[in-house]
Amino acid sequence: MDKDNYKGIILAGGAGTRLYPLTKIVSKQLLPIYDKPMIYYPLELLIKAGIQDILIITTEEDLDKFKNLLGDGKNFGINLDYFTQKKPEGIAQAFIIAEKWINSSSVVLLLGDNLFFGNKLEMTIKSAIEKNSGATIFCKEVENPERFGVVEINDELKVLSIEEKPIKPISNYVVTGLYIYDNLVCEYAKSLNKSDRGEFEITDLNNIYLNKKRLESIILDNSFSWLDTGTFDSLLEASIFVKENKEFF
Repeated sequence: MDKDNYKGIILAGGAGTRLYPLTKIVSKQLLPIYDKPMIYYPLELLIKAGIQDILIITTEEDLDKFKNLLGDGKNFGINLDYFTQKKPEGIAQAFIIAEKWINSSSVVLLLGDNLFFGNKLEMTIKSAIEKNSGATIFCKEVENPERFGVVEINDELKVLSIEEKPIKPISNYVVTGLYIYDNLVCEYAKSLNKSDRGEFEITDLNNIYLNKKRLESIILDNSFSWLDTGTFDSLLEASIFVKENKEFF
């Protein structure tokens, strides 16, 4: 697929309840990670990967804060748009909200509170975009897989199954907050039913691609770091990492 037809979405909504009281007055994705707001990191990653048209989805309360910080994107050499998520109803809801904006393009989706670090990570993403023929998920081995969507992968790195937050994980590999989808993603997202949690689950969307044999995986090895910054400890860990690895930033 032509990477020029790809757009980027950063999902920066949610209540950030685990970071209360910090998130009582400001979006989690606007909190500082060392010397920059958190939202800068996923934004910079998409820009380095060659994405020029980027949409930020956030809450109605935080919309103006993001606009005041980032503007229309011209300072970054890109085009920035903004949509609001009136009620957080799952990651896959992003494609329902953004359907008209996506306009039959393919999409790279990044969760605004997921930070990825690693030398030449943008080249890995560019390569995945060029090879993508359906959906591509980025996976990482973790110590607490039960908190995430757990993926079963065979020796050829083919995805066999994905299960959301299982009590007994089949592996230690999980799906991170970085996804690539073709231009059928909105159609598939609209076909989803809400889960018992009342959400349009990204795992259900990925399983559609899996069932159609159009899902690929990329394993991020130990040369890459992935931080899901939903806790005070992970916020601090991310700031320390950035301070100690300034050459990457």
